[in-house]
Amino acid sequence: MTKSSELAAFGALTFAAVAWGGSIVAQKWALGSLSVIEISLLRGAGALALLIPLWWWQEGATTKFSARDLAVLAALSLGVLGNHLLTLFGLRYVEAAVGGVIIGAAPAITALLSSLLIRDLPFRVVALGCAVSFAGVALVSGAGQAGGTGANPWLGGLLVVLAQVCWALFSIGGRQIMERFSPLTVNWTTLAFSLLPQIPLLWTDQKAMIAGVDSVVPSAWLAVAFLIVFPTALGQQAWLYGVRGVGPSRAGIFINLIPVSALLLAVLILGETLDAVKVAGIGLILAGVWLVNWQSARYTAV
Repeated sequence: MTKSSELAAFGALTFAAVAWGGSIVAQKWALGSLSVIEISLLRGAGALALLIPLWWWQEGATTKFSARDLAVLAALSLGVLGNHLLTLFGLRYVEAAVGGVIIGAAPAITALLSSLLIRDLPFRVVALGCAVSFAGVALVSGAGQAGGTGANPWLGGLLVVLAQVCWALFSIGGRQIMERFSPLTVNWTTLAFSLLPQIPLLWTDQKAMIAGVDSVVPSAWLAVAFLIVFPTALGQQAWLYGVRGVGPSRAGIFINLIPVSALLLAVLILGETLDAVKVAGIGLILAGVWLVNWQSARYTAV
């Protein structure tokens, strides 16, 4: 691999991580003018408008779905649905910075559930790292409660954690079907299925539809546009390009940029505070993720 190709891969991975971290800030901003379901539907529909033509151009003519394939993809879409909605509902109660820090524990959550559900690693191998990461989650959630950052920061923190559980279940459950279909195919099909149950839910969670479209400030539309283009459409493809270029092991390090970028962007854009507790929380979470990866690598090397 040439130096320029490697740098391009690193650039793509950095872009994806920053875009995903920025999505937390964008969602928090959009919640000022739009409801959870409105944001989720707009984000999903807009992303599909970009992803489906790209998929059809690249592989649509050669991809065939069986009834079983569609059933599996529909089941997996529940993970996407839970991740999107629970993150948004959680951000009603916590700062974007806190939500972004908690999302940093996603690799530890995935490792824990993977060890329990498919037993690819013994629980004892991942237990310590997961405990350290979850201590970081508890620290920032508790600090939010003490600092009054939302109506119920403990509830918000729990909802964001459950959103990561949904994403972990999606990742674990999708391993087999992703051996047969490309990530782009799985991405748009599960996203499309996840929108279907949200359509009737829209009548129970409205904001702009009640106040009128004119009530939505321009910056909220920009936040939704950012969610559509960068984390949902381009971020996934940039990540895959980077993984293909430098391999999954080296690419995995860039996941750690997501909570860091979310924290910094929340401070710069939303004016949230950067304090010692948040820094300590992110340190614990990332240390836990490192422990999980280190212990896993030692176990598989034996």
